[in-house]
Amino acid sequence: MARYRGPKSKIARKFADPIFGPDKALERKAYPPGQHGPNKRRNKKSEYAVQLAEKQKAKYTYGILERQFENLFNKSSRTKGITGENLLMFCEARLDNTVFRLGIAPSRRGGRQLVGHRHITVNGSIVNIPSYTLRPGDVVAVREKSKSLEAIRNSIASSDVSKFPWLDFNRENLTGTYVQNAQRLDIPENIKEQLIVELYSK
Repeated sequence: MARYRGPKSKIARKFADPIFGPDKALERKAYPPGQHGPNKRRNKKSEYAVQLAEKQKAKYTYGILERQFENLFNKSSRTKGITGENLLMFCEARLDNTVFRLGIAPSRRGGRQLVGHRHITVNGSIVNIPSYTLRPGDVVAVREKSKSLEAIRNSIASSDVSKFPWLDFNRENLTGTYVQNAQRLDIPENIKEQLIVELYSK
């Protein structure tokens, strides 16, 4: 299962956005990484560069590599509705992202790891594919043997799933329901999806 394994702070500084969560490095150095420091000339970007950067930011945010992301875009363009909003909806419907949103994992990377290590079930069956796409009504749960894991308990104790209206979570039995597809207004990520659509439309 290919995934990005590189430094997170450099990526966050590159996009000037804490896409992997709170980052002290980004707070201290609110400018892109590199030997030239906060050089004003670096802020001059072409239209293509701005669009490409937005696509890259979305990929890093959701932990999706190039081919998967392009496939999601193609699927979004074939789906009824606004392509950019459909793209974010499909990103949110990924199993690893949903495990993160439910608070079962503290990050999307953590969600991917839990899914890959067979700690998560969907509708009662173990699913170890992080990119698995959920549908409204699907029930995501922690496997019975994994409910005592300290990492999961600690993550849930500090989470607040109520801010995601497309999900419902029962803390007692560690079971969540993907109630409906996410609406753009409810997705907190700072992503300008229209720029991504314009990039793929060239």
